[in-house]
Amino acid sequence: MQEIARAQGKVTLFSGGGTADLTGKACSPTGIQWTYDTYETGKAIAEALPELGKSWFFITADYTFGQALEAGATLFLKKAGGEVVGGVRAPLNSSDFSSFLLQAQASKAQVVALANAANDTVTSLKQAKEFGILGGSQKMVALGGDVGDIRAIGLETAQGLFFVEPFYAGRDADSEEFAKRFLARAGKMPSFVHAGLYSAVRHYLAAIAAAKTDEPKAVIAKMREMPVNDGFAKNGRVRADGRMVHDVYLVQAKSPAESKGSWDVIKLIATIPGDKAFRPLEDGGCPYLKG
Repeated sequence: MQEIARAQGKVTLFSGGGTADLTGKACSPTGIQWTYDTYETGKAIAEALPELGKSWFFITADYTFGQALEAGATLFLKKAGGEVVGGVRAPLNSSDFSSFLLQAQASKAQVVALANAANDTVTSLKQAKEFGILGGSQKMVALGGDVGDIRAIGLETAQGLFFVEPFYAGRDADSEEFAKRFLARAGKMPSFVHAGLYSAVRHYLAAIAAAKTDEPKAVIAKMREMPVNDGFAKNGRVRADGRMVHDVYLVQAKSPAESKGSWDVIKLIATIPGDKAFRPLEDGGCPYLKG
């Protein structure tokens, strides 16, 4: 999609796309990656190492996204003084994670990391609870986890789980107000992909109004010029390589006793500044910046 849009001079706004190549070797002068990427997820986890633990075991979805999550986290964990004591690859959409979880448990790693997403995250967490891993002496981190996953498995099961979120509804009054409006309209809380997409489109439309044109290069230039201040991000900024830089959050699933409502499922552990979480501009290898 990025390649086709670049060839035609069209604007692309990515919220759910996670590969960091979108602002690296596959960057576009008119493309923006708004919400998260696999580099940021790994870097933010490494920044949170003191809260989690130094020895790690990975259960990784065996396709590009899962492998990229593991690779990014491993790189930064090692730089931060952590070590990976083992890992296993699980087929996409597995129904039985028991052998993988038993290997993680036997490793005695301080942290068991799930480099997967969606149904695989939910299934592996439910089974981790059954084996006494989630809620036991080992900490668990879901690299692709989200608020919806926590609610799907329930706090009785999920309590204590750590994950990194690009969007935290409890950040301030703006984020709380956006989340409440979304809940009223959709009947559920926004995922980070929902929140990021809403923010990206809102900023795009505001840039059209400010630039008084919808010509792609003029609009992108205005989007880079204007700070991002809304329910998703505070003082966010769009870089020349198309990366929207913003704070990300280490959060933990609450216990049932801590929750004050059906969607009150996470609490903030640490805020990781965007400049620490996202890849530096000069390290991305974006080709058009060299020209």
